[in-house]
Amino acid sequence: MPEHGSINYIHMNPNKIIRSKRKTLSLTINENAELIIRAPKRLSIEKIQDFINEKENWINRKKRLIENQIKDVTSNHNKLLYLGTLFPINVEQNASKELFFTGEEFIANSIEPDSLSLSIKKWYKNKFKEIALPRVAYFANKHNLMVNQVRIKNQKTMWGSCSSKNNINLNYLLLMAPMGVIDYVIVHELVHTIHRNHSTDFWDSVESIMPEFQEHKRWLKKNGYKLRRI
Repeated sequence: MPEHGSINYIHMNPNKIIRSKRKTLSLTINENAELIIRAPKRLSIEKIQDFINEKENWINRKKRLIENQIKDVTSNHNKLLYLGTLFPINVEQNASKELFFTGEEFIANSIEPDSLSLSIKKWYKNKFKEIALPRVAYFANKHNLMVNQVRIKNQKTMWGSCSSKNNINLNYLLLMAPMGVIDYVIVHELVHTIHRNHSTDFWDSVESIMPEFQEHKRWLKKNGYKLRRI
């Protein structure tokens, strides 16, 4: 039996345990503030519950953080982030385009959730290409960094990546972030064309190109959740 005040998680959520051939227990809180347990195949429920009890403070703290993030996003459900600023989104069924930006607000021609979501993602992707691709060329040319291809994607867990062949992927949801943050991610991936890891040399190179990169890195860590909920 769990101690008084502890989380009897196993009883409440028996289907949130993911068992595999792994040797250790792992706890994560997903984007819906749910506790996900990854456990060895034969580990007893009692030992899993004991581990949860040990980590109760961390679990509660992490769940509160994500619950507050969900409330924040929900409270702004009728607004869109663009380059770090929230703008209202209004629906005009006779609008000439699926979605367009006036400079002060977004206008959509459909209120249907799936259709609206697709229109938003399409607009972000196209606008990101327009804004980001010239910045990749600018930094690459200025600092003699060789890039093969640039692909624009909606990656679930990554803002950008660079392959061994110097192919760079960029997450178009970054269009919601301030321009400095977009530039930071671009510089980050460009520097990976010469430094494949996150060594001291890597960060020194990033700083030589963008002395204020830490500010943008902190913004993304603090606000990244806002960019993923569309």
